[in-house]
Amino acid sequence: MPFTVKDVLTMQVAPALGCTEPVAIALGAAAAVSILPDEGFDSIEVFLDPNVYKNGLAVSIPGTGGLSGLDMAAALGAAGGDPSLRLEVLRPIADGHVAEAKAALAAGKITVSLLKDRHGLFVRNVVRRGDDVAESVIEGLHDNITSLTLNGQPVGSPLLKPHGEDGHARLMEMEEWLKGLSLTEIMALTDHLDEADFAFLREGVDVNMRLAEQGLKFGLGLGVGKTLERLVRQRLIRKDMILAARILASSAADARMSGIPLPAMSSAGSGNHGLTAILPIWAVKDFIDDADEKTVLEAIALSHIVTAFVKAHTGRLSAICGCSVAAGAGATAGITYLLGGDATHIAGAIKNLLEDLAGIICDGAKAGCALKLSTAAGTAVQAALFALHGVNVHATDGIIGDSSEDTMRNIGTLAVDGMIQTDRTILDIMLRKRLTEE
Repeated sequence: MPFTVKDVLTMQVAPALGCTEPVAIALGAAAAVSILPDEGFDSIEVFLDPNVYKNGLAVSIPGTGGLSGLDMAAALGAAGGDPSLRLEVLRPIADGHVAEAKAALAAGKITVSLLKDRHGLFVRNVVRRGDDVAESVIEGLHDNITSLTLNGQPVGSPLLKPHGEDGHARLMEMEEWLKGLSLTEIMALTDHLDEADFAFLREGVDVNMRLAEQGLKFGLGLGVGKTLERLVRQRLIRKDMILAARILASSAADARMSGIPLPAMSSAGSGNHGLTAILPIWAVKDFIDDADEKTVLEAIALSHIVTAFVKAHTGRLSAICGCSVAAGAGATAGITYLLGGDATHIAGAIKNLLEDLAGIICDGAKAGCALKLSTAAGTAVQAALFALHGVNVHATDGIIGDSSEDTMRNIGTLAVDGMIQTDRTILDIMLRKRLTEE
C-alpha cells in the first residue's frame, strides 16, 4: 500500500546518540541484560555482520572521554544503557558505568566475533549471569530488536515494539515503494507536510546545529570545521556558499565522531547521513535574500526522501560512503529546490553529484569522516549551482543513466553487486592494522 511523507519521516529520521553501529551493539547488550533475573553480567559474546563490525571498530563512543571499540560498546550498554531509549541507549552513561565497562574488558568478559559471510545488518548479544543466558538479536535496522530469549525461551517485551519483525517488514515495503517512485513523485510528497512535520524537521535542524556549534567552538575530533573557519579568519580562503556548507557539516561530524554526548538527527539509519542531509541546506539559506523557513524545511524533507531512495538501492551499509552518494544526493536535491530549481534542475544536480562522488569508499566510522562530510556538503552545493546554470553530465558518461532515478539505481547496483570484494578488502586492511597495533 502507498506510504505518506509522514511515514517516511517517522521511519527514516530519528535522533541517535553516537555512531549508530556501536549504538546498535550497546542496545543489544542492554536489551539482553534487561531480561536477566539478576543485575550484572559474567560475560558477553557479540556476533556481528562485516559492515557493523567495520563501522563500529574505531569510532569514539559518547560519554566515555574518547574510548572506542566493539567490546567497549557492548560493555557500556550492559553496564548502564537504557534499551527503552533505542538509538539514545547510552544517554544515561556516567563515569561509574565507564569504569565498570573498563573492568569488564580488563577481565576478558567481552568477546566479539565477525560473521564474515553474514549479509545485512546483524547484531547478536549473548549475555551470561550465573546459570542464566539472555540473548538479543538486532536485524535490518539499528534499533530493530527481532528476538529476545532467556534460557532459550522467547521473552515478551515492549523492546520488540514498534520495530519488531513487522516493523522491519514495513520498512522493506516502504523501500520497495520508494524504488518505484519518479523524482517528480518524490518531490510531490513535500506538498503533504503538516505543521507537526515542519516542527519535527526544525527539531532536526536544531539537534544537528548543536553538534556543529560544539565542533566549531572546541575544535573537536579532527577539527576540520574549525580549521576551515580559522582559514577564513586568516583571509586565506573566502567563505562562500560552498565553504559555509562544508564548515557546518564537517564541524558537526567533528563533534559527533569525537564522542560528544549530544544526539544527531539521523537519516536512513545514520547520524552522519542526517548531518549531510540537513546542514548544507541550512547553510545555503543564509545566502538567499528573505529565505522562507517553510521552503527551507520542505527542501530538508526532500533531502531526507532522496537519501532514503538511494539507501533503498544500496542497502543500509555498504562499501560506498553513504554520506557522499545518498545524503549527498539528498542535500543537492534540497539545495537545488531551495534555490528555485525545478525537477529538471534537481535531476541534473543529482547526476552531477553522483558522477563526482560515486567512488568514495566507506572505511568505517572515525574522526576522518568529517573530511568526507566536508567534501559531500561542498559538492552538493556545487552540483546544484552547476545544474542551475546548465552544466549537466551526459547519460553516455560511465554509470550515469538517462534519468536521476536510473543513476541512483546504478549506484545501488555498484554498491550491492560491484563492491562486495572491495568491502571485504577494506575490512581485512582494518583488521590487519588492529592486529599490528595490539
